[in-house]
Amino acid sequence: MSKAIFEEFDGYQGIADEITFSRKHGTDYTIYRDSVNQQINLLHPSRMTLRVSDIIDETPSTKTLRLVSQDGYLPPFLAGQYIALFLDAKGVRTSRPYSISSPPNQTGYYDITVRRVEAGRVSTYLLDEVGRGDALESSGPAGHFYFNPVFHDRTMVCLAGGSGITPFMSMIREVVECGLDRTLYLFHGSKTLDEAIFYDELCAVSKRFENIFYVPVIEHPPEGYEGAKGLMTGTLIRKTLGDPREKTFYLCGPQGMYDFCVPELEVLDIPLRKIRKEVYGPPARIWEDPAWPREIQADDHFRVRVSGADAIHARAGEPLLTALENAGLRVPALCRSGECSMCRIKILSGKVFQPAGVPVRKSDRQFRYVHACVSYPLEDLEILV
Repeated sequence: MSKAIFEEFDGYQGIADEITFSRKHGTDYTIYRDSVNQQINLLHPSRMTLRVSDIIDETPSTKTLRLVSQDGYLPPFLAGQYIALFLDAKGVRTSRPYSISSPPNQTGYYDITVRRVEAGRVSTYLLDEVGRGDALESSGPAGHFYFNPVFHDRTMVCLAGGSGITPFMSMIREVVECGLDRTLYLFHGSKTLDEAIFYDELCAVSKRFENIFYVPVIEHPPEGYEGAKGLMTGTLIRKTLGDPREKTFYLCGPQGMYDFCVPELEVLDIPLRKIRKEVYGPPARIWEDPAWPREIQADDHFRVRVSGADAIHARAGEPLLTALENAGLRVPALCRSGECSMCRIKILSGKVFQPAGVPVRKSDRQFRYVHACVSYPLEDLEILV
């Protein structure tokens, strides 16, 4: 009897042997066939209730909230992922994503580290009004900003701006606590030394572990400061790394950091496929985008007619998602940076501005779907939520 054609494929016998072994010694997952949704929900819950077990002062403007599960179970995550908090702040139901700063091997709690944002509705609420014992509603862990051993080099070069250090803190803690075979360089840009989050811990870790390199870069250093000053330039990066090849670069911080650092890396001949950027919320001053239409002012207001609801007014310099939330309309949202696609809405009429780089599917462009979190009204609109 001749062999089936698939038996001639490379690796066939190895897979067949593995199936035979698994059937004899592996776990029988067929017993879960009637509870698929329950099993998926253990890994990817849409909502969780977390309780604040501790609040840790990090800098004058930053605190870490330690969050534990109400029922004792927290789903696993990868270092670099985030959770989104859903809350009522100043009478508005909204959400914000926060990277988890604790390592994934710590299964008893999630840490999120929150820096105060000037006039920030949510950061002010979390830092000033939330206390130990309070409950917070959260998403499950999400995001794609993590080390992938299949595609990424074992040497990671991480560039962080301000609170953009939080996903890297999770990665560093995992590397040192689990003894992972990975080398990590961290450049952290901070305006002042007092505002350098995790400074003492990172200095101690980098002295103790030879595979962790910490380079704080202080824009306005104190007198006599001998560390790196100014900005995270290509010259500084090359001087620290030596040969930049066979390294993967990770960036997390405000838009201005990307605008400055990506060209600096390009000068070092770092290919774009080696540069990974975390989403970091919508641009704070979208009207300063080079492509923003000059005839539109940030405080121009437009009428937005929402299908199935009353019309609302939206400010040009504010994401549509924020305008909808301010009007009491709930739109699903997670990353608030144009990546997760949860807040997609359809533009029935009118025009919006979207900054360059927002990942929009070809089908979305064809049928006029946009991400409400990074779309700004340029004229009166009619939308479908």
